[in-house]
Amino acid sequence: MAEHAVSAKKASEKKGDNYRHKLALSRIGCYIVLAIICFLCLFFFYMLLINSSRNTFQIQQGFSFLPGASFGINLINLLNDANIPVVSGVLNSLIVSSLTACLAVYFSALTAYAIFAYDFKLRNFAFTLILLIMVMPTQISAVGFVNQMEKMGLKDSLIPLFLPAVASPVVAFFMKQYMDSNLPIEIVEAARIDGCSEFRTFNTIVLPMMKPAVAVQAIFAFVGAWNNFFIPALLLDSANKKTLPILIMQLRSADFLKFDMGKVYMLITIAIIPVVIIYFFLSKYIVGGVTTGSVKG
Repeated sequence: MAEHAVSAKKASEKKGDNYRHKLALSRIGCYIVLAIICFLCLFFFYMLLINSSRNTFQIQQGFSFLPGASFGINLINLLNDANIPVVSGVLNSLIVSSLTACLAVYFSALTAYAIFAYDFKLRNFAFTLILLIMVMPTQISAVGFVNQMEKMGLKDSLIPLFLPAVASPVVAFFMKQYMDSNLPIEIVEAARIDGCSEFRTFNTIVLPMMKPAVAVQAIFAFVGAWNNFFIPALLLDSANKKTLPILIMQLRSADFLKFDMGKVYMLITIAIIPVVIIYFFLSKYIVGGVTTGSVKG
């Protein structure tokens, strides 16, 4: 019996060692895959920074892992280009993206709160309508939108670029899902019993409880507006009102004999800096907010 117990113990220990060995190998494999993915993601940013420090001739010779000596020259040439108002482009993009993020997040959360907290006859229809609008491509309504803005005298203006963010069906849908998962209706009912007004309940109780969802959607709305090219290209004509994506395309489509690839890479580098900063400081909310808002508990 003792020998049988000892052999069983050795077999159990051997089985445990094999399991730990397989687990260690699987972890190493996961780390290798993650390292490769990280390298592929960061390599293109590194390549962008390297090419922004090289001139056109050096870029045409092929990629180099070592930076060039033309970073300052490219920056000066870009800032001195009268046809590419970089400073106003950055300001315009910041204004449009910031206002888009604020309007989309607040009013979409307010819309989701109305569907979540109120029981009215057209409640399901309103939510279904939001879903239908959400799957409609922007290109379908682009022509009618541009014509309407022209009739209202807002064609060459920044207002049509951020004001429609008041009605953001994707953000409203996400906010509604997040409320269903993480906002107990009893808290809203308790606030009503205490005599708190609806707007005060939303602004002081509901909105602070939705910080992860607000942060995630603010990031996505900001980045989406920052990278938006289609609608601004249709609406904006004045050089001092154009956003960065339009300026990048304008610089890229210049005459071949005057085409400066160093300036193009420099402008792209300037364009991605705000996005990288936002992701760096708010990245901790992305995974947690998306996961929590997409799973109903």
